[in-house]
Parts: sequence; C-alpha cells; structure tokens
Amino acid sequence: MSQIDISSYKKKKAVSSEKAPSFDLLALLNKDISFGSKQLGDRKKEEFYIELSMLLLSGVDLKTAFELVLIDQKKTKEGQLFHEIREQVLQGDPLSEALRKKRGKFSDYEYYSIQIGEETGKLGEVLKELADYYKNKIAQRRKIISALTYPLIVLCTSMGAVFFMLKFVVPMFADVFTRFGGELPWITGFILDVSNFLDQTFWWAMLFFAVIAFGLYSSRKKVWYRKWSSTILLKLPVAGDIIRKIHLARFANTMRLLVSTNTPLLQAIQLVRQMSDFYPIQQSLLQTEDLILHGESLHNSLAKFDFYPGKIVQLIKVGEEVNRLDFFFDKIATQLTEEVEYKTSTISTVLEPLIIIFLGLVVGLILIAMYLPMFQMSNSF
Repeated sequence: MSQIDISSYKKKKAVSSEKAPSFDLLALLNKDISFGSKQLGDRKKEEFYIELSMLLLSGVDLKTAFELVLIDQKKTKEGQLFHEIREQVLQGDPLSEALRKKRGKFSDYEYYSIQIGEETGKLGEVLKELADYYKNKIAQRRKIISALTYPLIVLCTSMGAVFFMLKFVVPMFADVFTRFGGELPWITGFILDVSNFLDQTFWWAMLFFAVIAFGLYSSRKKVWYRKWSSTILLKLPVAGDIIRKIHLARFANTMRLLVSTNTPLLQAIQLVRQMSDFYPIQQSLLQTEDLILHGESLHNSLAKFDFYPGKIVQLIKVGEEVNRLDFFFDKIATQLTEEVEYKTSTISTVLEPLIIIFLGLVVGLILIAMYLPMFQMSNSF
C-alpha cells in the first residue's frame, strides 16, 4: 500500500486556498445553476467523487480521505454537508448509508452504486465511475448551451428591436401621416394595424402568457402534463430528434455505470426509471421490468417501444449475447453524445445567419412602409 504525506497535502491545499482571489470569474461561470432543486449540484458531486476516489485508489483509508477532501470546504454550504456525511461514517455507518440519510441531496442510483462498491471491495473504482458520469453529463450540457447561446441572444435581440420599432417608432410616423392625411399604401396600413394591435393588447398578452406559464409550471409534475409535453417535444422538427438522443444518451450512460458495478439488471432498470424525469423512458422501463420478470430479454423488451431506435436495440442485443453490456452501453452513450453535439453545433451555425437575415428583412420592411408615404407626398408637391 502506497504511503501519502498527509501533512504536505494539507499544506498544499491550504496554500492554494489562500492564494485564491475573492472573486473568481471562472468559478462563477462553472457554477451549477438550479431553480428550486434540492439535490447537490453535478459539479460539486464530480469534484467530491473524483477527489475521494483518487485518494482511496492511492491506498488512503476512508477516514483520512475525508479529512483531505474537506480541508478547504469547512465554511461552504457543501462543506457542511460533507462534514455531516463524514461524521456519519466515523460513527460506523457505511458511506452509502450516510449518503442515503441525505436523500434529498443524492439520488438512489448513487446510493446503490456505492453500496455495491462497498460490498465488492471496489469503492474507489465505483466513485471514479460516478465522477466520470457527472463529468460527461456536465460536458454535454455545456456544449449544448454554448452552441445555442449565441443564436438565442441574436434572436432575442432581433425580437426586441422589432418590438421597439412597432411600439415606439411606428406610432411617431403614424402621427405624421394623420396630420397630412391622404390614402396610405397597403403595406404602410398593414404595419400601422400591427402596431396598433400590439399597443392595445400588449399587457393583456403578457398577462395571458404569464397565466399560461404559471399553469404549466404548477402542472409540470402531473402525469398528463409530462405525457403531453414529451409527445410535443419529440414531434418537433430537428429539435425532437436531439431531445430523444439526449435522453437516450443519459439512459445508456447510467446503465453503463450501474452494469459496470455489477448491479443486477432488473435493479439497474428500476434505478434508471426512478432517476429519469422523461415520461417515455419512465413508462417504457416500467413495462420493461414486467417483461423481464416474465422471461424477456432486455433488447426484446426495449424493441416493443418506438422510443428506442432499432440500431440501439441491436447493439444491446449483441452486448447481452457476449455479456458485455457495460461496453456496449458506453459505446451507445458516446455515439449519441457526439451526434447531439454535431447537430447542435450545426443548428447554431445555420441559425445565426438566418436570424440576421430575418431581422434585416423585418426592419427593412418596416422602414420601407414608413418612408413610402413620405416619398409619395414629396412627389405630389
């Protein structure tokens, strides 16, 4: 067993924490954003699992590993949580049981994975697998967000510019046209009608959308809403395929993690179903459990649902035949993630010029509609 100089490790962490600036822009950008979620952030979980697994795989006992991991986290909210877990471990509880007592912060599949790691003597390997899982999940989310952020900013800016012109600029021209009188071109009349309609219904429209948004948010956990929303999302052109692949990649990645820790297949499916919030996956896995209990194989069970593409079902079939499900789930997750990243980057590249062209056409149309009557009036003199 390798020996580690704990005192020097503590000094290094202490020095690094002292040199850290009071405001770290990089840390702010890397911070997880959650709205009302009680679970610990993915970033914190990744850091916790990777540090703990590194120390355990180096031969450090769990008690000492906790001391090293918690050196610079004493005053943070997450640090207090980890200190409470450490106290539970020191009192004799297994790490998995300590996490289970913080049920709102950690998921069931983390608890069962760590429990299996403890029973098989492979806790370090399991923690490393969990760290890799959250690392891949964070990387996928960031790539998608980075690919779509600029087009969304351009789109919002474009809509804001069009709204400003219709709400404030067009009414100024309307006053001028009223003073001079005369018949207006049809395009000018159309723009003025749109501006008047927007001015009269703007606050009512905002109230309507606010009520709809509140109603949907309040019903987000109800079965009818989850079924209805998932059906609509999957039928969206281009975006529906991306959403399907994102959830399939998460399914495959989680199954890989559980199968690689020797979790029984039926229990792994139950855990994936419990952690998934996507209705098609939950319902299909619920029925898959029953089919497997009646003797069906995993690939035959999944093949009964349109949500799972035939190619993925065939790869799972091969994995079952050669007893390498973890390997094939890893390949499926990697392939789907790459496809999602490629499609989102392509959409981002295509949307940017389209949005700019759309903005130019709309603004140009409004300007032509406003100046055309002036040209006509100048020619009449």
